Amino acid sequence: MNGLTLLLCASAFFLVGYFVYSKFLSRVLGIDPSRPTPAHTRRDGCDYVPAHPTVLFGHHFAAIAGAGPIVGPVLAAEFGWASVTLWIVFGCVLIGAAHDMIALFLSVRHDGESIGSVIGTILGRPGKILFLLFSWSALILVVAEFNRQIAGTFVADPAIATASLLFIGEAILFGLCVYRFKMPVLWASLIFVPLMFAFVWIGNVIPLDIVKMLGITPETAGMVWVIGLLIYCFFASTCPVWILLQPRDYLNAYLLYAMMALGFLGVFIAHPTLHIEAFTGFSAVGRSGGTDMLFPFLFVTVACGACSGFHALVASGTTAKQLSSEKSIRPIAYGGMLLEGVLAMIALIGVAGTYMSQADYVAAVQTKEPVQMFASTIAGFCVKLFTGLGMNAETGARIAESFMLLSVSAFLMTTVDAGTRLARFSWQELVSAVGGAEGPAKHKAEGPIYKTCHNMYVGTFVVVALAAALLLGNPKAAKQLWTIFASANQLLASLTLLAATLWFIKNRKPCWMTAVPMVLMLGVSSWALSAILVKACSGGAWTLAAASAFLIAVAVALVCFAVNRFRSLDGRNEDTGA
Repeated sequence: MNGLTLLLCASAFFLVGYFVYSKFLSRVLGIDPSRPTPAHTRRDGCDYVPAHPTVLFGHHFAAIAGAGPIVGPVLAAEFGWASVTLWIVFGCVLIGAAHDMIALFLSVRHDGESIGSVIGTILGRPGKILFLLFSWSALILVVAEFNRQIAGTFVADPAIATASLLFIGEAILFGLCVYRFKMPVLWASLIFVPLMFAFVWIGNVIPLDIVKMLGITPETAGMVWVIGLLIYCFFASTCPVWILLQPRDYLNAYLLYAMMALGFLGVFIAHPTLHIEAFTGFSAVGRSGGTDMLFPFLFVTVACGACSGFHALVASGTTAKQLSSEKSIRPIAYGGMLLEGVLAMIALIGVAGTYMSQADYVAAVQTKEPVQMFASTIAGFCVKLFTGLGMNAETGARIAESFMLLSVSAFLMTTVDAGTRLARFSWQELVSAVGGAEGPAKHKAEGPIYKTCHNMYVGTFVVVALAAALLLGNPKAAKQLWTIFASANQLLASLTLLAATLWFIKNRKPCWMTAVPMVLMLGVSSWALSAILVKACSGGAWTLAAASAFLIAVAVALVCFAVNRFRSLDGRNEDTGA
């Protein structure tokens, strides 16, 4: 199979999905561009701030992308390129993109509240508390796992550390120029986007290698970076979105666009033949060295490239609070997910078209990090491009690989600080639901304990401290975070789809577009977590076992609440403004 043919066919299917299926969803939801959004009605200058659609798309895409659409397909290639392609293409169009679009719509229609609060209006206060507890726990896993990946990248390639720190300072300056000095976004982009790419070169000239600077081991350096990154996450999640979150994500989106363009161009020039097997059977050997089952692990390994519960938290946590008009829901949420699907296909074609056999791929995935495999394979595709421009092939490939790694690292940073902010939102909503104004003891809302716990700095500190405990308490166990994160992520998506299904039923709208995917996602994610629980117990990994058991228990309770709610529906329309 030719990789370019596969990429073009997948892209064509994505376009059909956008122009056909997303329009159908828009009509069913009743999107109204004339309706004021929470960014205007609840504008506070910190979290609720109307953003230019282009800027908001950059933020949303950067926040949801991260390394997920790269890591997942690379790891899942153990099941064969055809198996992964089918899940990416159909999962993205029919499940993932629809999930993101519906989550954003529901949040906008609920005053920009998180998906947990939306669930509260459907399942009641106990259901809201359980879902917020689940999403808060999942977000801590996100913050911990992606911080671990960033720290490892900074140690392995110090040039990326330099450029990433320069990006942060540039983003703050961009935010000041656009929001305080009223510089047009176009002119600011013409200045700051080229400057951002110049930082890539500066990073290679002045690499921030703390191993040499401080005379420490790479393991210690990784811990130092983890601590520094968590401190950054604390400040990034508490400062106003216009000064760092919006501008940095917008600028970093250009890195991702360039990375995807380079990857697409590399596939176009190389015309790679896919050498690994199309289908390896219902079980395969991959990164773990053991046997992994196609069902359910394909569907949880490829998460962000096909469907991701984290996207609902981003859509309802930050994007809904910055959306200037409902007409942008479709291109930002549905279109952003489709673009992520294209990136997932490029990552898959990279490994499938580089390694000459399934055995070569397995050997590589067991010794290399997925992001490094992606960067080196795409850089290899671009060799003909470099030689055609008169550049030394080896030098050009090295520059392309560094650029790929830098782009991924930049998006990991957007994910961790957005994830920290989202976890802080979940914590504050959880505090309010348990003992605040909507709790039975309303006087607590004015008490010092409530105010302390609800304070955004306290909530952020709790999130950062727990992430630090996961990463620094047991570094070996921290390497297992991806498995539990991926499964929790898909279970989160299924619970979001469950709430959406009940909302559709309550409002007498067709619900099959969420009910069918919900059943699939709930089945595979629960199956995967159960398998992880059994394996963890047999191997004595009690932390992993406890986390799996907790997530399963919360999910079962939420499903029970949903079943009870479904039985009690009386046919009256819910007052959601829809």
